[in-house]
Amino acid sequence: MERQFLGPSLKFSGKTVVVTGSGTGIGQTIAKKFAENGAHIVIMGRRSGPLEETSNLLSEIVRATGSNGRIRCFPGVDVADEIGINEMFQTIKEEFGKVDIIVNNAGVSGPVKAFTNASNEEFKECVRIHLTGTFWTSLQGIHSMQQGGKIITISTFFTEESPYEQRPYRFRSPYTAAQGAKNRLAQALAWELVEKGIVSIATNPGPVHSDRIYRTVYPKAAAEFLRIGGYQGLNSKEIEKLTTQMLPMLGQPKTVLAEHLRKAAVEISKSSTGNTSDSSAVIGKMEQLIEGLLSKVHEIAEKIQSNTANMIVDGEFLTQDEVASMVMNLCSDEISKLVNGRVVPNDRIFYPVKPAVGTSVLGADIFDPNLRGKVVVITITSPAQKDLDRANEIAQGLLSYHAKQVAVLSMATPDSVRLRGSYSDSVNFSDEKSVRKILNTIKTKFGSLDVLIHLTGDYDYDRPFHSLTRTEWDSLVDNFVTIPGLIVREVIGIMAPEGALDDPQKFRSSKGVVVLIGPDAPLGRKVSGAVRARSEVFRGALRPYVVTVNQELSDILGSEIRVYMILPGNTAGELPSIETLRKSIAHLISVSPLRRSELIFYTDEIPN
Repeated sequence: MERQFLGPSLKFSGKTVVVTGSGTGIGQTIAKKFAENGAHIVIMGRRSGPLEETSNLLSEIVRATGSNGRIRCFPGVDVADEIGINEMFQTIKEEFGKVDIIVNNAGVSGPVKAFTNASNEEFKECVRIHLTGTFWTSLQGIHSMQQGGKIITISTFFTEESPYEQRPYRFRSPYTAAQGAKNRLAQALAWELVEKGIVSIATNPGPVHSDRIYRTVYPKAAAEFLRIGGYQGLNSKEIEKLTTQMLPMLGQPKTVLAEHLRKAAVEISKSSTGNTSDSSAVIGKMEQLIEGLLSKVHEIAEKIQSNTANMIVDGEFLTQDEVASMVMNLCSDEISKLVNGRVVPNDRIFYPVKPAVGTSVLGADIFDPNLRGKVVVITITSPAQKDLDRANEIAQGLLSYHAKQVAVLSMATPDSVRLRGSYSDSVNFSDEKSVRKILNTIKTKFGSLDVLIHLTGDYDYDRPFHSLTRTEWDSLVDNFVTIPGLIVREVIGIMAPEGALDDPQKFRSSKGVVVLIGPDAPLGRKVSGAVRARSEVFRGALRPYVVTVNQELSDILGSEIRVYMILPGNTAGELPSIETLRKSIAHLISVSPLRRSELIFYTDEIPN
């Protein structure tokens, strides 16, 4: 009897699957897996070349399986591009009728740098793609979905696993902030979309074999270690310049690498000596120095990879095919129903972390704050009277503890936050130059800047995320993610000794305290799951951000500057205590930061 080939079951035949960031890597592998199972595949991304290759590859798979699957390619579409995404889903609806599955996979490595060395634009770009891209793609896709639709969001294991365990990811502060919020957003959407019969699941694959890790993330992290720690014969700015130039050349033919190595050696020799006619001997010596630097980068990158593998039970990174299979399994009706609204931990990694979450700031210490000589800046972006009053209460309390000066900066008019004994001003916190100018002015005027307290305010937890306009969403991201990131970076640059941004070794003598306050927990005796889930989205951005920044400050830069976070309110829905908040802030300011590992405090979760 002739043996008949039995192809795949084609269990996704007739389903339309949208995979973002699908030109290469994990996204391409996911698209292939669905194509093998009969689905119509929509691929999209910013680079047209890889998408065309992927489209051809998927077409071959469709022919081989004999399915009726169609392939649609949208090159040049950025997930965070409002108009591009809107037009793409309109076309999909016209051509396919509906969308059954969205896989939010698009992402970038972002700046692999200490947060003190990354620009505001790099921070915003990373958040825009990972967080806003996920939100807007999901939101527009929902309009084309019917009951039974599924949204799968791929995040990272380097975010908090639960509200009480935080995983820092050094040199990746905007990445961890965006990914933490993505996890919480996926949960919030699950609650909101129940009535529509649409499932939302997030998944955190562990380390995955990919070019991005091996050729981008690990080498850049290694280069940043050297920029901060030093390499004999080169200063930190030269290390940064050289690694920026040379890392993209790794893996190129030897002749190409040698050409760029020679060019870099000539440039560095001239800039370091000021001699435009350096001898071949000097340039040759510089070439050897750069070769040694690159060799050290490779060595450290290998060590990072090895250390990560050693934290996995079998020492193996996941393959892209394994991740694709996992995503496809999550899209089955049976599994998706079981894990709807969950963040599925698939990383298999044992990652020990210091305990970073606490309740009482005061602990067993005697409460006797003395803030004499300290200059405190309070920044507030919320226009709500509740938050302006809170800022005034905090300022008044700090003055009563004998702070040298309290300056209150708000986006509102100065009169709304003016009080006796304080300096008040208004500032546009979205403008990097304005923030830097006002903070420098305060340091110059009062002689130092020792403490910054930033109040984020709240948002309307009763308002479903899927009802927001793009402008409303962008405003939330700006207020709760990018502005805190900008303020923290700028104030720490001012707290550090002069020249520390160019010479990271100088951070070792830096001291200061930053306290982020909010968003608050929702109020009320009976708070719904949907409201609680929404309230966690931007808390979920700031928690891993705070832990990551502190790891860089303490473990990498050797600084005594600390960034704390206080989340007012509690699970009982009770009104936050302003007295507890004032005492907690005063204690964090006056007690040595080296005495505690906790960084995030739920101060209203214990009796007053």
